[in-house]
Order: sequence, then structure tokens, then C-alpha cells
Amino acid sequence: MSSLKRFSESRDQLEPELLDRFFPPEKQRTYVSMLMGRGGLTRRRAEYFVRLWAYLLLKYQQEHGMDLSHPLTQLYPPEGSVACTHREAAGLFYGNQDRGSDRAAGMMIDRLVALGLIDKQFDGQTLCLQVRSIPELAVAEKKPDESFQLEPDSFNPRTDAIPVANLFTRTYAEIIKDSAIASQKLTRLLRQWTQQYPKVVRVLRRSDNLNPVGFYILYPVASESEIHFFQPPGKSFYLSNDVDQDPFKIAVPGDASCTSLYIRAWVIDAVYLQKANLKIMLEDTRNWLTQIQKDFPGICDLYSLIIHPLHEELRLALGFQKTFQDAQRPYSWIYLGLDRLLELDVDQALANLRLSPTDKL
Repeated sequence: MSSLKRFSESRDQLEPELLDRFFPPEKQRTYVSMLMGRGGLTRRRAEYFVRLWAYLLLKYQQEHGMDLSHPLTQLYPPEGSVACTHREAAGLFYGNQDRGSDRAAGMMIDRLVALGLIDKQFDGQTLCLQVRSIPELAVAEKKPDESFQLEPDSFNPRTDAIPVANLFTRTYAEIIKDSAIASQKLTRLLRQWTQQYPKVVRVLRRSDNLNPVGFYILYPVASESEIHFFQPPGKSFYLSNDVDQDPFKIAVPGDASCTSLYIRAWVIDAVYLQKANLKIMLEDTRNWLTQIQKDFPGICDLYSLIIHPLHEELRLALGFQKTFQDAQRPYSWIYLGLDRLLELDVDQALANLRLSPTDKL
């Protein structure tokens, strides 16, 4: 493969550590910010992926005789795969730092593959990588469409179960072993739960095509299941794991002994992750909780799990406290008194919230 030329007239090969000359850091940060809402992507993983993507694109352009005299301004998936060694990847990820190695770079590539960002092929001698299409980036780069609004709405089990289940699996990709099995399982559960208690799920819906782009699950917990909130959260994973028995039993409306509500999911598609939309969903959540209180007057405790990086920022903004943390994994139960959430000044709580993906405020 021929070498990539620098923007000067030099014929030196492109060194991975010098990628910033070909794709400026400010452009890298833009893509990292847009990717931060994707499930399983920490900021560091997003940074590594963006650098790898740019490097593969430059190599692809050089192979096809394209002009490299100006820095990249936009990334797009190259057509086909591009050769890239673990050593090159280590240079991209770690530069001249001592914290990285070829082996660590290979493990990071495997993680990016697992997250659905790249594909890899290895024929025994050459490692080739291909960047996969990322639809949410294409949508985020378009001029905002003002022809629709986002509106809270009741969950329709006939039309919403599958898109909601797919949004869940994308968001929680980090802890899901098989997305197909998880989506099918959640589709079935959503329909079962809403048959048992129709108020358990709400959606945030586009007004033009009626597609759900956000949702939350407010699950009243039977008193005999409350013990699980005082145990490591890893023991209670059900929606994302291939276990048959749900450790949490849903309470029956009118059950005076029901004091706990489990927020089993609270998700907005990364494309719509803006403070204005968060406020809409938070206000609707509070209004819906008051409706649930009419069926379960004893509910006073709210529990949820911290898994996605965004949820940690939202936890701090809303005042949820960490209670029981998993000893071997970075997951923890969080708690907030229902009365505290109902009294919360949402505008003030969201004022200092930092949103990396597509915050327009």
C-alpha cells in the first residue's frame, strides 16, 4: 500500500500519531459528541473510534487516488474494508503514551466490533476493518426538521412494542449478549405488563409519523420483591439477560403494601437527546407518577439502575442517591423519594446538565 502524504510537500508516510494533521481535533470532538448517546460508548471509546474511522478513510482515499491536500472536514464509511494492524491502531489510540499496547488496541477493536461500529476480517496475515453505517449521525448532521413535535403519549402494545424494544437494545448494548433475543423478549414483556397494568409504559412520540423516540417503564413492585433492591444489581438483570424468571413481581392495583416503584428503563433516542426533550419526558414522568399513585397510594420509594453514562449525569441532576453497587461491575442501584421528585424544580435541575450528543440549548 502506498504511503499517505502529509499536507506539506513531504513524501513522509502518515504516522497514526499524527492523525490530527489530517483530521483536526475540533472536528474529532464534534463526532465524539454526536456518538456519546449511543449505548455502550464511553467518551474514550468514542474518541478511539473516531480516530480509527478517520485513519481508515484516509487510507481508503489514498488507495483510490483522491486528493489529500486539505484536511478532512466530514467522515463517511469507506466502501469496503481497509487494512489496519494492531500497531497502527495502538498509535491512533495511545500515541506516544505508555498506557497502550498492540494487544490493548486489539481488545479495543474487538469492543468496537461488539458495539456494532466496525466489522473486521482476518485471513491469517492481514487484519482488515470496515466502518459500519451509523444512521443517527446522518440524521444529527441534517438541518433540524421543524415540521414535527415530540409529545408524550400512551404506549400502544400493537404498534409500539417492537420499536421500543429495539430502542432499548440499542441503548443498553453494553450489557446485552444477544440483541435479537433481548428485543423479542422485551416485546413480549411490554405487551404482558401493559395487559396487567396499562400505566406501566409511556412513550415520547413524533407528531408526524407517530414513531416512539423515547419511553419509560414505571413498574410498581410487589412487596415480596423489594429485597432485590438491597442486593447487588447484577443479580437482578432480567431484561438484558437470558434468564427465564423475572426477580420482580408487578404489584396489583390497590395493593396497600406496595411502597416501591422500579424505573426499569428511561430512554430517549440519541438523535433527540436535548434538554427541551428531557424536560418534556421528566414532566410527563412526574404527571404519570401521580396517576400511578391513585392506584398505589403507598408508593414512596423510587429505584433504578445506573448503566448508561448519560444516566450518571441525570442521576446527579435529579438527586438520586447510589445505594447498593455491584462488587465486580460498575452498576449500582439508585434511590430517590417520590415526594422529592414531585417537588423538584425541573428547570433548575437541568440547567447545569451537560449533554454531549446533540444538545442545542
